[in-house]
Amino acid sequence: MAFDLEEQEQIDEFKVWWKLHGIKVIWGVTAFLLVAGGWRAWQTWQYKQGVEASMMFDAAVQSASANNLKATKETTARIMENQGRSAYAAPAAWLAGRVNYEGGDLRSARPQYEFALEHAKDGGLKQLARLRLAGIRFEAKDLVGALGLLNDAFDPAFQGLAAQLKGDILQEQGKNDEARAAYKLALEKLDDKSSLKPLVEIRLDALGG
Repeated sequence: MAFDLEEQEQIDEFKVWWKLHGIKVIWGVTAFLLVAGGWRAWQTWQYKQGVEASMMFDAAVQSASANNLKATKETTARIMENQGRSAYAAPAAWLAGRVNYEGGDLRSARPQYEFALEHAKDGGLKQLARLRLAGIRFEAKDLVGALGLLNDAFDPAFQGLAAQLKGDILQEQGKNDEARAAYKLALEKLDDKSSLKPLVEIRLDALGG
């Protein structure tokens, strides 16, 4: 097939350009294909990790519901260790913290709640972890540290619990007027059916409130 003069000049120009830049183009295309393939592989791996973490977390919840504390601790530890970047790592840490907290092992519960507070993407879970950490610090007589965790705002669902604990801390510090105000806020924010409400009323009465 014959080319006219203009077409032949364009072909000659392309040959010169390809000689200068062809290798770069090949490497660029190759790199793009490698990156695209790697991204798909990464997405597939993340999906598999997420499915595995989800199944393990379900197993941990079932173990906790059955009061199988050993299995709960083992499963949540595996999630935190092997799927630390998954969406289930922080809930697993909180669940492990709750199991240890309710079992009286505050030393183990503290770092697990700290992990949940640092990594949780859900605001409610962060606030629950903050409340539990404040309770642990209060029991350890770290009153300033406990109060510091309660100073940030809480959602309405947690305001009563936060105010009740804040009242306990302030009373322990001898700040009775501030404790009285915190207890009154707790009575206002706690649900009428909450088992904490009678306890708060007793503490408020003891302060003359």
